[in-house]
Amino acid sequence: MLWLILALIVSGLVVGALGRLLHPGPDPMGIGMTILIGVGANLIVGLLLRNAVGSLLSFVLAVLVAAVLVALWSRRGPSGKRRVRLIGRP
Repeated sequence: MLWLILALIVSGLVVGALGRLLHPGPDPMGIGMTILIGVGANLIVGLLLRNAVGSLLSFVLAVLVAAVLVALWSRRGPSGKRRVRLIGRP
């Protein structure tokens, strides 16, 4: 059971980090949030498509889902408020 939790954390870190690499721009999130996004992406893909597609394709899909989750998180931020960037304003 412990190895399963460790594997989930490590795969979440890898998937979350790859998802952050696919999302351009600065991300102020820490390693904990990266792991949580990666684990969430793994769970989403695992619950929906794990039996329908192979393990390599499910890994690629998990990275893509993590990139979408990173993009959503960076738009909202930890406070839940939408960040608005104004062009030309300090």
